[in-house]
Amino acid sequence: MKRRHFVELSLLFLASCSATVNQPNNNSSSLATNEPDTLKFAVTDIQGMEDLQQNYELFRTTLQEILGKKIDFYPVDSYIAGAVAIQSGQVKLVLTGPSEYTIIRARTNAVPVVAITRPDYHSIILVPTKSEINSLEQLKGKTIAMWEIGSTGGHLGPVKILLDGGLNPQSDVKISMLGKKGLLALKNGEVDALAIGLNRYKDALANNKLSESDFRIIATGKPLPNDLFVASSDLSPDFVEKIRDRMVKNQDKLIEAILTSKANDKYKGSKLLPANDSDYDMIREVYKAIGQGKVF
Repeated sequence: MKRRHFVELSLLFLASCSATVNQPNNNSSSLATNEPDTLKFAVTDIQGMEDLQQNYELFRTTLQEILGKKIDFYPVDSYIAGAVAIQSGQVKLVLTGPSEYTIIRARTNAVPVVAITRPDYHSIILVPTKSEINSLEQLKGKTIAMWEIGSTGGHLGPVKILLDGGLNPQSDVKISMLGKKGLLALKNGEVDALAIGLNRYKDALANNKLSESDFRIIATGKPLPNDLFVASSDLSPDFVEKIRDRMVKNQDKLIEAILTSKANDKYKGSKLLPANDSDYDMIREVYKAIGQGKVF
């Protein structure tokens, strides 16, 4: 099995982001005084116009009605591309995840607008049922499978669990980023433990036709920061506040619209809440703990 230490990959991950979007914001000194007639909208984990339309079309038209502004899709290939689009003024509103937000914010001064909660959004660490590992302390010197670098539930959340348990993620354990192969690797004894988001774990069980009885959860993390909508920093503060107010007041319509796509099932039972930058300090803490604090 191919293994590389996650810090090595993380350096490449953050370096590519920095090289791509670490440019001065030319618009930060002259906020728009008038509300734009059209808002370009991007979703960082959706690639291509076709998937955007399939998964967010009703949400787009509902948001358009609520804000009284024309909303146009702007497809991006990644959160890095989303940051570039915000930086260049091509995009005004982006739906992104917690980890992605902290990088976008550091590079563009994007403004947190509204958070969309995700029920049961926390990380877990599990072992095979017959494993002799019963606590975080016993993971020292062991190999842990995680999802992918920068994943909130499958990387940063688990690292936070390790930190809170007194383990150094850079020296006390070996981490292998296995994505979808992680659960089977655990089942087959190729790794000692698996760290993953709870909902993704449930999906992995179903997809691999495995049972919860095959595994045992030894640690559960605290609730993770929410996904959120962020606005370009060149929108006026008054207009951003108007967007926030109208989205929160009309959240039932917006949540109903976003749930028309099965791909958005993670938002079942979600609420829209005003978003604050400080809510994402946990993400920054973890990045600093793994030696990536310079990105902020």
